[in-house]
Amino acid sequence: MRVLQIMAGAERGGAEKFFDRLVSALAQRGLDQHVVCRSFPNRLNHLKNHHVPYTIASFHQLLDFRTRRLIQKRIRLYEPDIVLTWMSRASHLCPAGDFTFVARLGGYYDLKYYKKADYLIGNTPDIQKYFIRQGWPEDKTAYLPNFVDHPCPGQPQDRSVYATPEKAPLLLSMGRFHDDKAFDILIPALAHLPGVYLWLAGEGERERRLRYLAHEYSVNDRVRFIKWQKNVSALYKSADVYVCPSRVEPLGNVVIEAWAHEIPVVAAASDGPKGLIQDQENGLLVPLNNVEALARAIKKVLGSSPLRKKLVEQGLSTYLKDYTEEKACQHYLSFFEQITPKRRCS
Repeated sequence: MRVLQIMAGAERGGAEKFFDRLVSALAQRGLDQHVVCRSFPNRLNHLKNHHVPYTIASFHQLLDFRTRRLIQKRIRLYEPDIVLTWMSRASHLCPAGDFTFVARLGGYYDLKYYKKADYLIGNTPDIQKYFIRQGWPEDKTAYLPNFVDHPCPGQPQDRSVYATPEKAPLLLSMGRFHDDKAFDILIPALAHLPGVYLWLAGEGERERRLRYLAHEYSVNDRVRFIKWQKNVSALYKSADVYVCPSRVEPLGNVVIEAWAHEIPVVAAASDGPKGLIQDQENGLLVPLNNVEALARAIKKVLGSSPLRKKLVEQGLSTYLKDYTEEKACQHYLSFFEQITPKRRCS
């Protein structure tokens, strides 16, 4: 079986990180793959290290005729059984042909860009239900879960590097500094948590605004802005609670990563975390955009050793049951075997 994967995404992001993990994991299991992607050095080195051949494309815009021709040529030369596209631009630029065309979506996107696809993959059950509500045939959809890497070996991040007291309660939150991530809710919540520190890892257009908020709420002495990290295990291992305050979060890979690293999770009840977390069992859920509720939940976890123990144990159990590399790869390979000879009827 030959699978051509077309990734039109950015250098960083949740879908992009999962793409990198999936391609290398499938390569380790012997799947014949070729990748079409942008020329980001880290991604190209990752593909080289896992002996996955690639073709570089620009993906400048939807009417990128050069990229369209390049994809057509690669399909002609590689003769894939399956083409798996990532992002609407890749799906729009991919032609129909003598292969099974699969589009993978990690959110509730307009399906007009995916009309040529034979199948749609959603990475949550609710996204799969969205496809069906939009009129896509149920038997041409699939829910295939993400997985996260096992925690990397090594020690926790030395707190002194980020001027954080060794015994201070420490929160961790990560993501692009964008309104969807609701760090503008988490920072004010810290004002209700005296003595608690926050490591905020990421980059983005809202960083200046978030730094201003930290000053405005007089918590700037307890907030540490940390740049994107390639290896986040050390950060997880240093933290006492992972907080996902997102107001828009279709999945929430960070929740699964926190479970794998055995730290308790507090999350706002956006679509992804709400689908992952059983409240009071493997995490705590709070209403969206609610500073006080978020602070109360964090305080509850920090103040109760039995609750922390329960959330950690149940979170790890959920990860091992549903979100390991082995489980996810089994799902993908089984799905590929099932769909290779099929097409969606028009």
